[in-house]
Order: sequence, then C-alpha cells, then structure tokens
Amino acid sequence: MLAHLRPALVLLLVLTGVTGFAYPLLTTAIAQAAFPRQANGSVLRQDGRVVGSILLGQPFDDPRYFWGRPSATSPVPYAGQASAGSNLGPTNPALAEAVEARIDALRAADPESAAPVPVDLVTASGSGLDPHISPAAAAYQARRVARARGLPEAEVRRLVARHTEGRLLGLLGEPHVNVLLLNLALDGAR
Repeated sequence: MLAHLRPALVLLLVLTGVTGFAYPLLTTAIAQAAFPRQANGSVLRQDGRVVGSILLGQPFDDPRYFWGRPSATSPVPYAGQASAGSNLGPTNPALAEAVEARIDALRAADPESAAPVPVDLVTASGSGLDPHISPAAAAYQARRVARARGLPEAEVRRLVARHTEGRLLGLLGEPHVNVLLLNLALDGAR
C-alpha cells in the first residue's frame, strides 16, 4: 500500500506546485509585462479618482447619459465576481417580463421616440458585464441625451460617431461604442 501511496502524494504535491503556484505566477507575470493596463483592470482615472473601467459596464440611469446593456449579475449590477448570463431561455416568462420592463423604461425616458428599441438595450450579454452598446443603441438614445443636456442632437451624434469603434482587425466582431468613454466625452463637451 505504501508503495502506491508515496508516488500519488509526490504527484499531488508536484502538480499542486505547478498548477496552483507556478503557472498562475507565470501567467500573471507575463500579463503584467505584456499588458499591464488590461491586467490591472483598465481602470480609468480623472482628476486622480477612479471613474470606472473600460472593460466593465456600469449602471447609468440618468437621462443625461447613454445607458449601457443591462447587467445579468445580481444583486449588484456589473459585479465581476458574479459574472454570468441570466440563464433565462427565450420562452421563459421572467425574461419576457424583464425585457418589457426595460422597453417601458426606455420609452418613458423618451416618449416621443417611435423607433424600435435595439435588442442590446434590453438584454444582457453573456457575461452580464459588457461595457459596449451597438451604434444603433447609441443612436436610439441620442435625442434623449441631447435634450436632457441642452445640446444640439447633431453634436451628440458626432460624439457617438467619434466613439464608435470598428471591427477588430477589420474582421472580428461588430462596431461598438464604449458607454463609459462616450459619457465622459459628453461631460467634457460643455
């Protein structure tokens, strides 16, 4: 029995050292050397204070700001440690109710809009943390934001266009707008 137990314990200790300590330390060191900003959360600071991360969504509900995708994390929205989808299927009544409530909130914020509500404004992303919206979602909100800020709508639309990022390498993904960066640009507009 001892002949079988000793190699198993040695293997346990070696693999614990490699996979539990050496590998995480190595990947952390590589990330810190090659991508220090991303490895540290892509934290954005203004005037010495943290205003958010460009990699994580955050809640905006003031009509003066663009609103991001809903968060699927609960009870705290956009909580990284709770990252997950809602796991509600397309036929689940709870999903339909949540989407209806979000549509109602968007319509209440801009009752004059008859445009269809873009799907990314009423459904969470797979992680529930997405900091981006589609250009269509930003365009949908431009009039409300312009009116709430007393800015010309054309100026707000120009800011959206300037903050619209294209596909990665021209091929991957869809054009998108980082909500935090756009809202910070709005705050600097006037």
